[in-house]
Amino acid sequence: MQTPFPRNSLPPRAGVGLKPQHYAEILQTRPDLGFFEVHAENYMGAGGPPHRYLTAIREAYPLSLHGVGLSIGGPGRLDRDHLARLRSLIDRYAPGLFSEHLAWSSHGEGYLNDLLPLPYTDETLNGVCDHVDEVQEVLGRQMLLENPSTYLAFAESTWDEVDFIAEVARRTGCGLLLDVNNVQVTCTNQRRDPAVYLARFPLHAVGEIHLGGHATEADEAGHPLLIDSHDREVDDPVMRLNSSVIARTGPLPTLVEWDNDVPAWPVLLAEAQRAEAILTREARDAVLA
Repeated sequence: MQTPFPRNSLPPRAGVGLKPQHYAEILQTRPDLGFFEVHAENYMGAGGPPHRYLTAIREAYPLSLHGVGLSIGGPGRLDRDHLARLRSLIDRYAPGLFSEHLAWSSHGEGYLNDLLPLPYTDETLNGVCDHVDEVQEVLGRQMLLENPSTYLAFAESTWDEVDFIAEVARRTGCGLLLDVNNVQVTCTNQRRDPAVYLARFPLHAVGEIHLGGHATEADEAGHPLLIDSHDREVDDPVMRLNSSVIARTGPLPTLVEWDNDVPAWPVLLAEAQRAEAILTREARDAVLA
């Protein structure tokens, strides 16, 4: 296990992903939100309008930085140039949190526009831990690792997903980003109980929660197939799962992800307010207990 890095810090409130469509309205209306999250790779250029708007928003709100391109689960070396750009971005904006996915997205010199699942084996575990250690050393801070949304399980896996994630956190000292929608997607697709998954999840290591929408289809046998689409409101079952998590952990920074078919700002704000209501209720109940 690495020497502990400084823990992350965001207010235990609801936030949303920052989208260019909403820059102007956010700066004009200054909504009552806990934070905004941005994808790191969208801001790795040196300047231009994206940085101008992000700088203005950062002056008013905390930021969470979410990476999608490190390929933490890939078998090869991490891209050192990408890591250097990431470090520069973190130094520039001082986000409260940095997170990445338990997934791979590169092969050799090629990058894939997807976050692909991993076999949970000892070899994969060692590689993921090495990569997480390297990221935390380069960044000089703790990172959060996000549980994936998956549509299949590898026959060669020798670790259960929750045990695998818990072991990565134990070995590296990283925090975890619990994507509750991903739990619902994965468990439905693999015919598991999301409540059982969450009962075993190492919630003590969770530093942020993600919520998002999913599409519902059916596989060739007629069983439900959920697609992690991030293109609609958060389903009520996902909100209920989130409530059960917050009841155990207390309020945590909670992000609403809506990356495709981005709605008008009032619609996205309303989703954040749904998540905020859960946090407010739990905080109130804790005081009354």
